[in-house]
Amino acid sequence: MKKNTLLLLAICFNCTLFAQNYLDAKESDPTKMGWMKGFPTSDKTLVLASDGSFFKFPALRYSVCHMRQFLPTTEVSAAQKNRYKFKVKLDNNIDQLKFIPTNSNQKMTWSESLYKNYTDGILILHKGKIVYEKYFGALKPEGVHAAMSVSKTFTGTLGAMLVAEGLLDENKTADFYVPELKNSAFGDATIRQILDMTTSLKYSEDYSDPKAEVWIFSAAGNPLPKPKNYSGPKNYFEYLQTVQKDKGNHGEIFAYKTVNTDVMGWIISRVTGKSLTQLLSEKIWKPLGTHIDGYYQVDASGIAFAGGGFSANIRDMGMFGEMIRKNGYFNKKQILPKSLIEDIMNGGSQEAFRKSVYSSLNNWSYRNMWWITHNENGAFAARGVHGQTIYINPAAEMVIVRFASHPEAKNSKIDPTSLPAYQAVADYLINK
Repeated sequence: MKKNTLLLLAICFNCTLFAQNYLDAKESDPTKMGWMKGFPTSDKTLVLASDGSFFKFPALRYSVCHMRQFLPTTEVSAAQKNRYKFKVKLDNNIDQLKFIPTNSNQKMTWSESLYKNYTDGILILHKGKIVYEKYFGALKPEGVHAAMSVSKTFTGTLGAMLVAEGLLDENKTADFYVPELKNSAFGDATIRQILDMTTSLKYSEDYSDPKAEVWIFSAAGNPLPKPKNYSGPKNYFEYLQTVQKDKGNHGEIFAYKTVNTDVMGWIISRVTGKSLTQLLSEKIWKPLGTHIDGYYQVDASGIAFAGGGFSANIRDMGMFGEMIRKNGYFNKKQILPKSLIEDIMNGGSQEAFRKSVYSSLNNWSYRNMWWITHNENGAFAARGVHGQTIYINPAAEMVIVRFASHPEAKNSKIDPTSLPAYQAVADYLINK
């Protein structure tokens, strides 16, 4: 299969774009650039899924708000009744808050940081009220945006919910629930090891390596017709059965690999008899009182891409974040068990995390597919490439949801500005 076709889904995972000089946020504004305009769309503004151009910067700034326009999807239905409505009390002082980015001695304002990180939408909740909300580029208040690997957190939270409810035993192995995984690396991995990504897998997501396993995973999940000579796995589930074990034992080192989430999605569906999208809608999206239907990208077999395929509305994401901050309680109901939220906030193994390639995130850990900072405020987050996040600071009673389309995929390119900015807002709100 040609690499440009393989790029179709792979680039949506955790790909690293090569460093170069990019147009800044204002110059690359998708509305200004006029992507996909005209009837029919002119060649100058046309971007396609078939050649991967839809997810190359700067076109990705349009595509992240219109993924359904390029890829097959399945719906996560929003609430039809008891829709929740946030109270709004905007705080104009937030734009002028100052902080010093990591490894810098130059102060930056919150407002400046939004452009620095190619923000498409930003929402700040304080004590459950909207105190800040802005939109840029192609994202509108009623629109949806690709959540990238924030999708993992929804899968992990659902899996942990089933553990809390006793439908999953975190000490049992994956093959107990999905026998088809017996001969794969996941066969003897426990539910807990999968949820915390401490599995030992021979699986590389190095997109610069043409022999990396991610290309095979991507080909399996590509919804476009396979070439006549294609003989590999035909969907995500078929590929997961082929993943082999790496050196070392499960449970020793944190290794952030998307396939863990897709295996968890399979286990969740097998145990409940429901698709991931249906379960998310029934257990979380509708009870929250969300307003806008979300959706997941799917492969040719209709299997949702659990590790990075979710698109959702920013206020609806804020409802999810606020529900987590409030120990699972929201919209006048207990949506998730309080014990589950406590388990997330307590974090995972910091020792396993220190052994990983993410050790620069000092003292962090990973639990139920959430990133736990273990800082003095007890902050934790869902994180996705190109700048997606749900960032929760319990001490500040604060939730931040950000959608972005930074030209560099890696959060390591974005964290030096974003993390100090979040803390500056938290410090301000704590003292209000």
